Amino acid sequence: MSVLDKVLALRPANAVARLGPGSRLPLLSPSELLRALEGTPAALPCIPVRAKASVPGLLAAARAEDSVLGLACSHPLADRGATERFLATVKAAASEAEHSRPLFLQAGPVRVAKPKPEGLAVQQEAIHRLVDDGFSLVSLDVSKLDAASAVEVVRSLSAPLRERELPLELSLPAPTREWSTPTDMARPLLEGLRKGGVPVRFLRAPAGAFGEEDLDVGLLHLLVELATEFGVSVTVADVGERSLRSLPTLVAAGVRKVDCAGPFERLALAAWPEEARGVVAQKAEATGVPPGELLGLIEEQLPALEPAAREKLEALSFTEATEVLSLLGVSKSGWRSMVWLAEHQGD
Repeated sequence: MSVLDKVLALRPANAVARLGPGSRLPLLSPSELLRALEGTPAALPCIPVRAKASVPGLLAAARAEDSVLGLACSHPLADRGATERFLATVKAAASEAEHSRPLFLQAGPVRVAKPKPEGLAVQQEAIHRLVDDGFSLVSLDVSKLDAASAVEVVRSLSAPLRERELPLELSLPAPTREWSTPTDMARPLLEGLRKGGVPVRFLRAPAGAFGEEDLDVGLLHLLVELATEFGVSVTVADVGERSLRSLPTLVAAGVRKVDCAGPFERLALAAWPEEARGVVAQKAEATGVPPGELLGLIEEQLPALEPAAREKLEALSFTEATEVLSLLGVSKSGWRSMVWLAEHQGD
C-alpha cells in the first residue's frame, strides 16, 4: 500500500462521503496534520476563499511549496447553495490538477448568538449540515456571548462534531471588562468547556488583540501557555496584509494555525472591473461588512470574471500564497506529513 493510500484511509468519513469513492484527494482533519507537524516550527495556513477563481492558484502554491493547506468557506450558511458551490470548486480544481498534498476545509467562522429555545434547533440543524457537507473543521464565533453562555450553546451545537470526532474551533468570548486580556476571556471559556466535556481543538483570537502593528509577544505567549494547559491550540485570525511580516513571530510564539485573508482579499477585489467594485463598496458601507469579506458573500451576484481576469487572479493568488506558506514554515511539510501519518496510521 502506498503512502497516499494509507493517508487516504485517515480521511474523515464525512469528507469521503462528500468527495465520492473515486476521489484521491487527501482531505484530512487539521488535528491529524498537527500530529504530523508536532515539534516542527510551523503553523497550519488557512486562507478564506473570497473569490472562487483563486482556488486553483492556492492549490498550485501548496504543490509548488510541497505544503499542507487549509481553505475556508467563511460564510457557509449565507444560503443553501454556499457550501455546495465552495466544495464543487475545490473538488474540481483539485481533480483537474491531481492535487495530492494534505488539505483541510474549514466552515466558518459561523457567528453564534444566544438563541431562544426554538432558535437552538435551527442552529443545530445548520451544524449538522456543515458536517454532512464534508468540512473537516468547523469554526464557531461566540464573540458576542459571555463565557458562560458560550459554554451552554456550544455544548448543544457541538454534538454532531463529537459524534464524527471532528475538531471544533471557538473564538474568544465577549470581554467581561473593558480592559480584559485574551487570557481573561479564554480561561472561563476553557474551564467551562472542560467541565462540560466539550473538546475544543483550536481557540481563535483576532490578530488585533495583540496589537495592530507591533505584536505584543508577551500577551500572545500567555494565551498559548493557557491554551496548552487545556490541550488546545491557538489560531490567530484576521491577519491583514500589513501584518504578514509578523507571521514567523506568531509561529515562534507557539501559534499552531493562522487564518490569513489580507492579501487575498485585495487581489480578489481587484479582479473585478471598477463598476463591480463600486457595488461591493456600496453594500459594504450599508452592511458594515468589510469589502473583501463581503465579496465572498455576494460573488455570484456580480458579473462573471473575464477569462483574462480569472487567469490573473489565479497567478497572483499563487504568488501571494507561496510567500505566506514560506513565512509560516510549512514549505516541504506536505510529503513529510504524509509519510509520518502513513507510518503512524494506527497510533
